[in-house]
Amino acid sequence: MVFWESKSVSKRVVIIGGGIIGLATARYCRSAGHEVTVIDRDLPNRDSCSFGNAGMIVPSHFVPLAAPGMITMGLKWLANPESPFSIRPRLSLDLASWLWQFKSASTDEHVRRSSPLLRDLHLASRAEYERLQSELPSGFDFHPNGLLMLCKTESGLKEEIETAAEANRLGVTAEVLTADEAARLDPSIAMDIRGAVFFPNDCHLSPNRLMAVLERRLVDDGVEFRWQCEWRGFQNTGSKITTVNTSTGDLAADEVIVCGGVWSPTISKALGIRLPIQAGKGYSMTLEQPRQLPSICSILTEARVAVTPMDGSLRFGGTMEIAGIDQTVSHSRVRGILKSIPQYFPEFQADDFADCEPWVGLRPCSPDGLPYLGRTRAWDNVVISSGHAMMGISLAMVSGKLVAEMVDRKPASIDSVELLSPDRYSGRSKVKR
Repeated sequence: MVFWESKSVSKRVVIIGGGIIGLATARYCRSAGHEVTVIDRDLPNRDSCSFGNAGMIVPSHFVPLAAPGMITMGLKWLANPESPFSIRPRLSLDLASWLWQFKSASTDEHVRRSSPLLRDLHLASRAEYERLQSELPSGFDFHPNGLLMLCKTESGLKEEIETAAEANRLGVTAEVLTADEAARLDPSIAMDIRGAVFFPNDCHLSPNRLMAVLERRLVDDGVEFRWQCEWRGFQNTGSKITTVNTSTGDLAADEVIVCGGVWSPTISKALGIRLPIQAGKGYSMTLEQPRQLPSICSILTEARVAVTPMDGSLRFGGTMEIAGIDQTVSHSRVRGILKSIPQYFPEFQADDFADCEPWVGLRPCSPDGLPYLGRTRAWDNVVISSGHAMMGISLAMVSGKLVAEMVDRKPASIDSVELLSPDRYSGRSKVKR
C-alpha cells in the first residue's frame, strides 16, 4: 500500500531538513501528489534529535514550556550542576532577547490561550500515528498504552493533581492513582512513589524504527533524498523563491519548507525572517537488557526524566540545557538523570549504566513554547515548520499534515493555527528583491 493515490504532480516541493518534521512533511506533500525533495546536511543514519528522544505522543502535554513558575524553577535549579535545567551564561544578544521573550510569554493568559491548541494538535497527531501504523506493515513499535506521571513527593503529586483537573476540563482524560493503583496498572516494574496521574490517551513508539520505516516508504513512493547536502542560499523572482542553492546543485522549487530544527534561524535569516530559537540540549541513555521492563511509558515528575520501553530496551531521557549549538556531554547532567532513576524504580542501580554511552541532541525551542508553523509574509511560497522543542515526535504528523494543507492553499484542519505564525515575533528584516 502506498501513501498516495495516482495524481498529476502539481508542485515541486523542497524540504530543508530530514528529521521527523521533514519526513512527516514529505509524507503528506507526496500524498497530495507533489514532487518532493528532502535535503539534509547529515548522513542518512544521522544521530539527530529525531532518533534519541523519548518517543512519546503526549496529548497530556497541553501546557507550553513558557508558563508561570518556570522562571522561578529555573533560577532555583541554576546552582545545581545535576539539575534538569540550566542556562550556560554567554555573551549573546540572541540569548538575552530569547530569555526576555520567554519571561514575557510565561503568563496565565498565554497558557489559557495556548492549551486548547496544543491539545488539538497532539490529539490530531495521535490519530495520524494510528493511521500510519496501519499503513506500515513492519510498524514502529507503537503502543497506545498511556503515560504515567510518577510522583515521589506530596508536593509533586499535588501539582500533578491540579494539572489532571485542568486536563479533564479540556477533555484530556486524566486519572489520579495511589501508589498501589499505579503498581497494579503496570506490575512489570517495581515503583517507590507517593502516587501518580495516568493519561490513557498518550502513546509511545520507537523513534529509530519510525525514522527507518518512514524514510524507506517515502523512497519507495518517489521522494528524493539528498544526504550530506548543505543549504547554501536562495534565488527569487519577486516575492517567490524559485531556486534552493545547495552543495550538491541547485533545486527548482514551487514551494520551500524550512524544517531545519536548531539551524532554522540561520536559514530563515537569509529569507529576512527573524525566528527566535535556542537549542535545548537533552540526553538519553538506553539499556538494552534492563532489569525490569515497564509496559507503560512514564515521567519521573520531580526529576523531569522520561522513561520509555522500546523494542525490549528501556530509554531514560531528560534535561533542558540552553547552551547554544553545542553537543558536548555534560557528565554532571547525566549523573543527575542516573541518580534519579533508583529513587522511583528501586530495582535499578547506577552500575546498570556503566557501559551505556549517553546520547545528546539539540531541541529547537521557541521562547513561547509553541512551534513555528505557517506561511511567512515575507514570501509567497515559503512555509516554516520548526521550534517544536520536546514535542517534535508528538506533533510531527499533524505538522506535516498542516504544511501540506498550506501547500495546497486549503483551510487548516486545526483551529487557531494563527498562534503558530512564524511572523509572530516582529522585527523581520526587509529582503532586497
